[in-house]
Amino acid sequence: MATGPEVEAVATFDCMGLSDDILHGIYGHGFDKPSAIQQRAVVPIVQGRDVIAQAQSGTGKTSTIALASCHIVDTSTRDVQVLILSPTRDLASQTERVVLAIGYYKNILAHACVGGKSMGEDTRKLELGVHVVSGTPGRVLDMIKRRTLRTRAIKLLVLDEADEMLSRGFKDHIFDVYRYLPPELQVVLVSATLPTEILEMTGRFMTDPIRIVVKRDELMLERVKQYFVSVEREEWKFDTLCDIYDVCTISQGVIFCNTKRKVEWLAEKMRDCNFTVSFMHGDMPQRERDAVMAAFRCGATRLMITTDVWARGIDVEQVCLVVNYDLPNNRELYIHRVGRAGRFGRKGAVVNLVKDKEIQILRDIEQYYGTTIAQCLEDLPDII
Repeated sequence: MATGPEVEAVATFDCMGLSDDILHGIYGHGFDKPSAIQQRAVVPIVQGRDVIAQAQSGTGKTSTIALASCHIVDTSTRDVQVLILSPTRDLASQTERVVLAIGYYKNILAHACVGGKSMGEDTRKLELGVHVVSGTPGRVLDMIKRRTLRTRAIKLLVLDEADEMLSRGFKDHIFDVYRYLPPELQVVLVSATLPTEILEMTGRFMTDPIRIVVKRDELMLERVKQYFVSVEREEWKFDTLCDIYDVCTISQGVIFCNTKRKVEWLAEKMRDCNFTVSFMHGDMPQRERDAVMAAFRCGATRLMITTDVWARGIDVEQVCLVVNYDLPNNRELYIHRVGRAGRFGRKGAVVNLVKDKEIQILRDIEQYYGTTIAQCLEDLPDII
């Protein structure tokens, strides 16, 4: 199994052997230079190799999957040719949107096949014909068993956030889906970590996979500035947050809290101060979460207050500021949150609101990622 250093990095999208239609879609979507994972993973995937890519959120994994999928699709038929499995409905829907954006000029049809939505709509879309299905394992398996999702032409299976899927207990569903797929199948597995269960799994359905590892020191987005504001007491965080949004010109921002109760409390408090905000957490019904996301994407609200349900894999291009109202409960979550700002070469900033006794936690995060988080004093308007 080849590892990261043996895989040549390709510095530009133009040198990846992609079609003009796909390049048009990539640049039209606002990408300029490929990220570390894109530089290493796209070419082996479009060449037909099985690939295991290890990288955290915020590194361009979803678009890596999307552009490689779009490249291999044959649009002369309306058969499903690519199946992408994700652990959450939000991530599956996000992947569908990126596939449609990158594949726009190639006329690629995609559909998100996820639980919590109408089976009738899935059936209608699949019967009309799509090239790429992005879905959650349970709903995809259901559609296959009903013979609504026909698998005979599928040539690429992608398991996104594979470590997350295994921890959520999707293993049986994934193997059940795999049994319905053609024998000559290319498999791409994307994972933030590679626990033993994943490596054992790969031997069962991957052929001589190339393993690509993006190291921690490559994960921090180059154009995201990181700051912290020190506060003596928890209750002073709110005034500090209001100051940030009063003095900074921000297109859209995301505010992270560690609990659902804190999210709802902060949303209510900000609305009382005439801020237009949305909020989202894992206890909300899927339909409500979709509506909140749609409003935020179209700019109806400038601020999204959320728990870490929003940190993994959800991309809104206009987000330029992330505020950690609470520092994350573990260091790995920090990169997921940071990854929401400064997407693909856009400028962005992260501000951490830190009580005095939390400074050491912040220093641990700095050391873990080999980065610098500067104290933000009087220059708030200049952070973006």
